[in-house]
Amino acid sequence: MALGGGTFLTQNKKLPGSYINFVSAARATASLSDRGYAAIPIPLDWGVDGEVFTVTAEDFQKDSLKIFGYDYTHAKLKGLRDLFKNIQTGYFYKLMKDGVTASNTFATAKHKGVRGNDLKTVIEINVDDITEMDVLTYLGSNLVDSQTVLPNTDNLLDTDYVTWKSNVVLTATVLGGLSMTLGANGDDIEGAEHQDALDKLEPYSFNTLGCVSTVPTIADLYVQFTKRLRDQVGVKFQVAVYRSEADYEGVINLQNDVTDDTNVAALIYWVTGIAAGVAVNKSNTNKKYDGEYAVNVSYKQSELEAALKAGKFILHKVGEDVRVLEDINSFTTFTVDKNEDFSSNQTIRVLDQIGNDIAVLFNTKYLGNVPNDPAGRISFWNDVVKHHQELEQIRAIEDFKADDVVVTKGETKKSVVVSDGVTPTNAMAQLYMTVKVS
Repeated sequence: MALGGGTFLTQNKKLPGSYINFVSAARATASLSDRGYAAIPIPLDWGVDGEVFTVTAEDFQKDSLKIFGYDYTHAKLKGLRDLFKNIQTGYFYKLMKDGVTASNTFATAKHKGVRGNDLKTVIEINVDDITEMDVLTYLGSNLVDSQTVLPNTDNLLDTDYVTWKSNVVLTATVLGGLSMTLGANGDDIEGAEHQDALDKLEPYSFNTLGCVSTVPTIADLYVQFTKRLRDQVGVKFQVAVYRSEADYEGVINLQNDVTDDTNVAALIYWVTGIAAGVAVNKSNTNKKYDGEYAVNVSYKQSELEAALKAGKFILHKVGEDVRVLEDINSFTTFTVDKNEDFSSNQTIRVLDQIGNDIAVLFNTKYLGNVPNDPAGRISFWNDVVKHHQELEQIRAIEDFKADDVVVTKGETKKSVVVSDGVTPTNAMAQLYMTVKVS
């Protein structure tokens, strides 16, 4: 069933669902969902074609060769190692335009891309039974499959690396085996490939989306995708992009480039990971960079101050370490409804946690199931209060009172209106101290 969601101006929605606004207060079994989920479309030499595939941190460590075509320590996976330092699950989409699958006489590579050219088939007569053949598959120097069968490819089982061609007689290969050829990554990746990736990722739930492109129009595509899902669909996540012109609380605008990679925006992997993986009651301010890239941190004090004022996420040098200056997003146009608190990623994480959790609670437990009468609304109120009390217990919000949540009947018999007041807690970031000397 299609559900509505997003923000609202008046109570005029047609689809059932959860519509949640966040605004600043004027100045004078509900449970917390997990974090650590990231989504990131990336160019790959190997991997599932045309679909989103899910990889856990454990999968990445144990099965990176099968999933990404390279062993865990390979230089090609440096960005992914940076990403997985702080996440538990990644949703990936292989960016590729007109890629070609490698093949040889006996088999075709499982996935498109140049890594398929490193596959080879070795066929030998079995030493114990000369009527059978030993068929070995190598990816580079790694033996990834071994089967002993009667001499026809129809007797072979497809693997995570190859699909066997139909009804081919198996004959002993020359020393070193028969390599696969003609695998290719295709043409330069353009906006259409990124759009395909975003279309496929839309049904998934994640905390942070990453864009590794340095092309401004592609970065803007990710920004507009994020705005639409946050504001119209009600799906709360942030996007990490490289040097965007965005002015929006859902956008983390990375400024630093790297000096040791052809993609100067490669630090996006790490930033996406820390934004997705940080706990709802924690901040990334002053977080030490523990990744593998050489990060450009050549900024003067005045440039750092200007970067913060402009909503730029930036890393700087602190002694021998490289650290996050401040955990902020790109929002700078403050208003009465959305003040400077909304530029803090920690604040946005708390609000997003509330928005996502209460929407899931309502859509799964109450929508279509619980009568919209006083008892039903009291039950919903109890669940919202319990949720917020959990947030206060872990010090994500402070000074919460049950009376801050008010649940009333809406303008129609089906609608429920919630007035909710929360005060997100932020980590200490500034120290002002006066020392009196006598």
